[in-house]
Amino acid sequence: MTDAILVLEDGRTFAGESYGAPGESFGEAVFSTGMTGYQETLTDPSYHRQVVVQTAPHIGNTGMNDEDPESRQIWVAGYVVRDPARRPSNWRSRRSLDDELAAQGVVGISGVDTRALTRHLRERGAMRCGISSLDLDGDSLLAKVQASPSMVGADLSADVTTPQSYRVDAIGQQRFTVAALDYGIKTMTPHRMAERGITTHVLPSTADADAVIATGADAVFLANGPGDPGAADAAVETVRELLRRDLPIFGICFGNQVLGRAFGFGTYKLGYGHRGINQPVQDRVTGKVEITAHNHGFAVDAPLDRAADTEFGAAEVSHVCLNDNVVEGLRARDTRAFSVQYHPEAAAGPHDAAYLFDRFVDLLEGGR
Repeated sequence: MTDAILVLEDGRTFAGESYGAPGESFGEAVFSTGMTGYQETLTDPSYHRQVVVQTAPHIGNTGMNDEDPESRQIWVAGYVVRDPARRPSNWRSRRSLDDELAAQGVVGISGVDTRALTRHLRERGAMRCGISSLDLDGDSLLAKVQASPSMVGADLSADVTTPQSYRVDAIGQQRFTVAALDYGIKTMTPHRMAERGITTHVLPSTADADAVIATGADAVFLANGPGDPGAADAAVETVRELLRRDLPIFGICFGNQVLGRAFGFGTYKLGYGHRGINQPVQDRVTGKVEITAHNHGFAVDAPLDRAADTEFGAAEVSHVCLNDNVVEGLRARDTRAFSVQYHPEAAAGPHDAAYLFDRFVDLLEGGR
């Protein structure tokens, strides 16, 4: 029985059944290739204002638990699955995915041919869409989709950041203190640093360089987050000031893009982005290939064939995606700063990139 529809910005329409909360929702349609880890995906603030299509056909098998959320709520604007589990089965499950979506007011749709939808987005690119169980008239919903805001130019960090600072203490003996600028940080990130003896002061995305310095931190972490890095002018200026003060900096995802802009590189929107936990990346320093967790629709525009001269000395591309040669990491030669475009905390995996936190510790110990 069709009681919900999904309409893409170009008019392509998919029929299905209401899943999660009934209602109507709009956002950027993107697909995630992870076979598992849907709870971490849903609670990743980087997915704010995006409608996530799961390419894996069977979703919800393990239900929802109270241990794995990556933030205080589900952030996706909508959720699209093909074959939802009728009944969750896992010893940690506390409720079904369907019930959790409904409880948090997240509009979803099931029974969709997600393979056809994914192929369409791969050919045409990520685009706005709408899901509705209220308005089943495709033309009417299409008009609403085309009137909804675009991801290009969207400055969204303020929507997802912590309203006030908080601290995550080191596990065991404290070795260092880090100030994390929260553009949409995931819970596992400060935990990974705590495992290495780092106490993390998580600051709102609007914190300036003086606020960072006031924490007494030994270094700065630039978090992941949603939106267009081209609109994050205030964050970029803060990072430039921190570079001038020669604080060690480690950035991931959105933080990589902010650091790239601070170096003077541009950013641009990818056709359909990288999302999932199976993306191959090469570390150009070691030659090692890592399978990594991604969630980004924008990328840094930096030269692959040479180091670039910046206000802060030479900066170069340290990692590239082996699927499409997109810049996946940056490294400063003359200042203590590096970044990657993916998730080294990797909840729910893989863990090939966990060494980057150790590299951060090396930087704090005085390495380059």
